[in-house]
Amino acid sequence: MKSLIGIIRRYDLHSTGKWLVLSALIGIVAGAGAIVFQFLTQAIQAIALIPLAGYVPGEAAGEHPYLEPTVGAFTPWILVAVMAIGGLISGWIVYTFAPEAEGHGTDAAIDAFHNKRGDIRARIPFIKTITSALTIGTAGSAGREGPIAQIGAGFGAFLASKLKLSARDRRIMMAAGMSAGVGAIFRAPLAGALFSGEILYREADLESDVVVPSAVASTVAYSIYNMTLPPELRFTPLFGELKFHVVSPLELLPYTALAVILTAVAVLYIKTFYGTHNLFKKLPIIPHLRPAIGATLAGLVGLALYYAYGADRDLLAVLATGYGTLQKAFSANQPAVHVLLAVALVKIITTSLTIGSGGSGGVFGPSMV
Repeated sequence: MKSLIGIIRRYDLHSTGKWLVLSALIGIVAGAGAIVFQFLTQAIQAIALIPLAGYVPGEAAGEHPYLEPTVGAFTPWILVAVMAIGGLISGWIVYTFAPEAEGHGTDAAIDAFHNKRGDIRARIPFIKTITSALTIGTAGSAGREGPIAQIGAGFGAFLASKLKLSARDRRIMMAAGMSAGVGAIFRAPLAGALFSGEILYREADLESDVVVPSAVASTVAYSIYNMTLPPELRFTPLFGELKFHVVSPLELLPYTALAVILTAVAVLYIKTFYGTHNLFKKLPIIPHLRPAIGATLAGLVGLALYYAYGADRDLLAVLATGYGTLQKAFSANQPAVHVLLAVALVKIITTSLTIGSGGSGGVFGPSMV
């Protein structure tokens, strides 16, 4: 770290290329963190979820399996047990070592940016990596955006502290870390670059100071992450090459109506999530047990939907990330409309139970499903 500071001072990078160097460094670390997070999630699935419960979560076309586990017979009630144990272990780790790592993580990162001068405890990215991998790896209904944003933010804040940078620079590095993580794991460097700039505010504001460092960090992290993928999947979108053509401007009218409907659904999602979160906060039990209860209830809701539709595996998209069913919706083998509607509505409930109870995972991924 001292040698890096020396280089920055020697070449007067404070005024010329300081953020190019620092952002690239954040991108390297966040990209490596995204790789570890993805591998650890798949490892937990390979150890517990797939061989014991026989449940193989569907993934997006651009995902690459690092492991090839033995698939056991599908046993629904073991699936619920695996989810409960995953929630129990995750809850114990979070509330014992880093309570601020509970939930989806985005709120904690935003709070650190505005109220804590960009300061995040060094243990947070490591705790968040483990607990989020446990939640997602045991079929908890959660996404990767919140965890990887907090993981990247933690790495950015950690590097800033080691380099003894100012509070303003630490906040920028924290935001760049958020962008780097999201850009890498979602295979969307430009979206990652804009993510941290706009998510920091409730209104239509943009933190312009973080955009350029975020763009550099996100691009570097994206490139690092792609190095672990086979050649045919490198630098491809998460859900593959989707080709849609607009023949007439009139085709945009149904999308306008869809936007209005989805806005109402988004409000329902937010109200349900925070209502569930507040309900679990009021339970007269130690917080360590809440994620296990939430995961168990989410599993039972998922199985109820599964049996209600005649044991249709597509309905199990209400558990885990749900990307497999979403990928099918983009293809010729898309599930029936009533199945997609059921998944969309019940996914709100299972995600609220999984994450609202204190489980560690994101809320953006489920919102896409």
